[in-house]
This record gives sequence, C-alpha cells and structure tokens, in this order.
Amino acid sequence: MLKIFKVTAILEGISYLVLFANMLIIKTNNPELYHTLLRPLGMTHGVLFIGYILLAFLLKKSQNWDFKTFAIILIASLIPFGTFYIEKKYLETKANA
Repeated sequence: MLKIFKVTAILEGISYLVLFANMLIIKTNNPELYHTLLRPLGMTHGVLFIGYILLAFLLKKSQNWDFKTFAIILIASLIPFGTFYIEKKYLETKANA
C-alpha cells in the first residue's frame, strides 16, 4: 500500500501544479479553454487529493508515523510541491525496502 501512496502523492502533486497552470496561464490567455479544462482537472485533482488523505490515514499506524510526521504529511498536500517533498523525505527509502 505504501507504493500506491507514493504514486498517489506524485500524481496529486502533478495535478495540483496542472490546476495552477490552468488558473494562472491558460485563464489569462484563453478563458474558454480554461472553463473547458476546469471541471476535469478539478475533479481529477479532487479525487487524487482525497485518495492521498485517505491513504495517509490508512498508513499512519502501519508506518508508525508520530503526530508530527503525520501532520507534515497532511499539510504537504496543501502546499505546491509538498507531496514531492514527502515522497522524497518520508516514502522513498521505505517503499524501496
């Protein structure tokens, strides 16, 4: 399940950045394309975000994450590039073992 969480963390981070690109770049240059992409991008990101949070709760006990580590993992989902940091710092060595 840790490998699934790792993949979800990466995909959630990518979807977050794509959603920001849609808001910041495409919206100003092509508002119609922005509105066309908003729903599928937003839905994809929402599903990945919920999956990330649920998997974090499911893995908390099996990975023996203390409160501080668990809080950092949850907060990272709200910060751009945060899930990439979590994947490198907390998941890389454990998933390969």
